[in-house]
Amino acid sequence: MSAEDLENYETDAELALYREYRDVVGLFSYVVETERRFYLANQVDLQVRSAAGEVYFELTLADAWVWDVYRSARFVKSVRVVTFKDVNVEELAKPELDLGGSSPFTR
Repeated sequence: MSAEDLENYETDAELALYREYRDVVGLFSYVVETERRFYLANQVDLQVRSAAGEVYFELTLADAWVWDVYRSARFVKSVRVVTFKDVNVEELAKPELDLGGSSPFTR
C-alpha cells in the first residue's frame, strides 16, 4: 500500500465518520469533549474528584456514541472516563417540532 493509498483510506474513513455523526447527532442530548475523545450521550454524570492532592474528573455516560475512526462499534451502552484534563459538556438544542404545511394544526 502506497502512502497515497493510505492517505486516501484515512480521508475516506474520516469522511464516513463525519457522515455517521451527522446522521446520529439528533438522537442525543449531550456533546462531551475530553482531551482524548468526543462523545454524544443521552445521560451524563460528571464528578470532580481528588486524590493525593490531584484533581481529576470522572464521567459516566449512558447511551453514547464515540467519535473514533478506528472503532468498529461506536454505539455503546455505557462509558466511564477518568481524565485529569478539563471536560466540556454541552446540552444539544433540540429543534422545534416541525408540523409542516400539511398538518391540521397549521393555518
